Amino acid sequence: MRWQGQQLGVDDSGALPGMERMDGLVRSVTTPEFAGMTFHEVLCKSALNRVPGVSAMPFDWTVNPYRGCTHACSYCFARKTHEYLDLDYGADFDSQIVVKVNVADVLRTELRRGSWAREPVMLGTNTDPYQRAEGRYRLMPDIVGAMTDNGTPFSILTKGTLLRRDLPLLTEAAQQVKVSLAMSIAVFDDTLQHSIEPGTPSAEARLDTVRAATEAGFRVTVFLMPIIPHLTDSIAALDHALARIRAAGAARVVYGALHLRPGAKQWFFEWLEREHPHLVSSYRGLYPGVSTSAPKAYRTWLGKRMRPLLRMHRLDGWDEDDHPRGRPQPGLAARTPTPASSLGPIRSTGVPASARPRVAPASEPTLF
Repeated sequence: MRWQGQQLGVDDSGALPGMERMDGLVRSVTTPEFAGMTFHEVLCKSALNRVPGVSAMPFDWTVNPYRGCTHACSYCFARKTHEYLDLDYGADFDSQIVVKVNVADVLRTELRRGSWAREPVMLGTNTDPYQRAEGRYRLMPDIVGAMTDNGTPFSILTKGTLLRRDLPLLTEAAQQVKVSLAMSIAVFDDTLQHSIEPGTPSAEARLDTVRAATEAGFRVTVFLMPIIPHLTDSIAALDHALARIRAAGAARVVYGALHLRPGAKQWFFEWLEREHPHLVSSYRGLYPGVSTSAPKAYRTWLGKRMRPLLRMHRLDGWDEDDHPRGRPQPGLAARTPTPASSLGPIRSTGVPASARPRVAPASEPTLF
């Protein structure tokens, strides 16, 4: 193992751009176990992140123990955020991972404040909390423990099979707070999956995780997202995906067409030109200029294709477009109370919503 000699408050001419002097940086680590990757261990000042009021997200709070993601999904919407660190949205996002090593301790402090209203917290909407780095750093058990001990309901959305490691802990947590689990599986063709999201576990491994969580008593949502035009949107591909999801015991499916936000759009088009050049002109028609969403006509067509397949496989299912901006989304934390039969595990929260004070936390979070 090689340890780069970066220390708090010390300039390092060999550091990555933007990290020459970062007061929260403890050290940067490379190891043969994670060839080609660098972990930048930092001390964060805040763990809870308030979602901006203009966001379409249905929840107000997130915790992100990592920045960057080794899953390396070509379409990942969070890529642009790496530029805040003067890193690029492409290879750096996949290989330069910021690890908030003290995130659980900071989170406990924030949750103990009298002003904390025990609002639902979402994990996994920016970068995956169960990416490969979690196998090394084991941040999630203490994060789960902090929220459980302080009566805070939470949801996890992941592509990572490391979730299975924590199922006993999550099962115990669900006896005290509302816990919702969701697995993201976009691609069920192994060859395409290795190409477009090379750092992710296989679809079969993720389905095994859905099965294990279901057997533990959770009503797991599968996010069949993004559905990728011309690559995963055929009737045969969708039918195959839903059949496997149903066999794994998932409670519901949320689906939606590919979004291409800034950063992700450029990186995805580089991948498309390299791997499927014959589709480039079609994609330029679907996502012209600065547009980020597939056109309404395509999304309507996709819904008409999906709904009968969902009925055929006896699966509850929603198009993400069925949930207007800011409204609760099945499988995710919601800012408004939802029936126990609709979201989360087959257990009720131990903290009635009526008992929670509606007071905003004392301070806004900062990056580190």
